[in-house]
Amino acid sequence: MSSGRVSHAYLFTGPESVGKTTVAKALAAALLCHSDANRPCWSCRACRLVENGRHPDLHILESEHKGANLKIDQIRDLQHQLSLTPIEGEWQVAILRRFEEATTSAANALLKTLEEPAPHVVLIVLASEAEQLLPTIVSRCQHIQLRPLPIALVQQALIEQWRAKPERAKLLAHLSGGRLGWAVRALKDEEMLDRRRKHIENHNKLLTASKVDRFRYAAKLARDPVEIQEALTTWIAWWRDVLMLTAGADTPLTNIDHLNTLRQYARRCGWREAKGVLDALRASTERLKTNANSRLALEILMLDLPQMHSPFGTPGPG
Repeated sequence: MSSGRVSHAYLFTGPESVGKTTVAKALAAALLCHSDANRPCWSCRACRLVENGRHPDLHILESEHKGANLKIDQIRDLQHQLSLTPIEGEWQVAILRRFEEATTSAANALLKTLEEPAPHVVLIVLASEAEQLLPTIVSRCQHIQLRPLPIALVQQALIEQWRAKPERAKLLAHLSGGRLGWAVRALKDEEMLDRRRKHIENHNKLLTASKVDRFRYAAKLARDPVEIQEALTTWIAWWRDVLMLTAGADTPLTNIDHLNTLRQYARRCGWREAKGVLDALRASTERLKTNANSRLALEILMLDLPQMHSPFGTPGPG
C-alpha cells in the first residue's frame, strides 16, 4: 500500500483460528480507511464499519456453516456486487472465508474474476492450505502463509491483553498450538473445553470398546461434520503428545492437563504404535477433505484404532 502497488488478489493460508480473517479485515480497513496516515486508524467511520462487518464496500462471503459448500450462486451474486462502483471509497473489497469449501463450479466462477479483475476490486481468499484450492486460483493471488505463534507469546497475550489467570493462560496457550484466535475464544467460551473433554473421554472408551460399539459411535459421529473435525483434531493432538513422550522429544505438549494419562499411553503403546494411530487419524482427516463418505471413513478409523484389554486411568490433571 505504501508503494501504491496493491494486488488485485491475495491468498492467506494457515491453520484454523490462526488469524486469517483478522488480517484480511485489517487489510480491508487499511484500503477503506479515511485517515491520511497510519492506516487503518480504527477510529474513523470506515474503520469502525469494517470492524463491525457493516461497510457497504466490504463483502464477506462464506459457506452457510462450517463443513457446508460455498456455492456458485453465492459467487455470482458477489460478482454482481463487485461490478458496481464503490459507494464510499475507491475500493470494493471481498473476503472469501474457508474457500476450500467452494464447489468446483464456484471456484471456476471466481477464476473468471481473478483473470479479469476490475480496477477497483481487491479479493482476499482465505483457506487452510493452498493445496486444497485450484492451482489456477493460487497462481493468480499473492500468497501469504500465516503460521502459529510461539506458545509463550500466546500465553503472555492472554494474560496481558485478555486478563487471563496465569494457569488458565498456560493451558489454553498449549491447547491452541499457537493459534491465538482459538485461545481467545476458548477463554470466553467454556463449552469449547467441555467438548474437548467429551472427545477425550469418548476416545478412551473406544480403545476398550467392541467393534459393534465402535461402529455405532462412528454412525452417530458421522451425522455432524463439525463434531467430526473437532473430535479428530483433539485425537490427533492427543496421539502427537503420546508420540512425543515415547520418543523422548523435548517438544511442548498440547494436553498438559492430562500428563498422567498420556504417560500411561506412552508406556503401554510404544513409539511404533503411537505413530501408526497418528497416521491413521491423519489419513481419516485427508479422506474427509476429499468428500469421502463420512461414516465409511470413520468406520475405517475405528478398525485402525488399537484394541486395549483394560482401560486407562481416568483423564485428569497430570
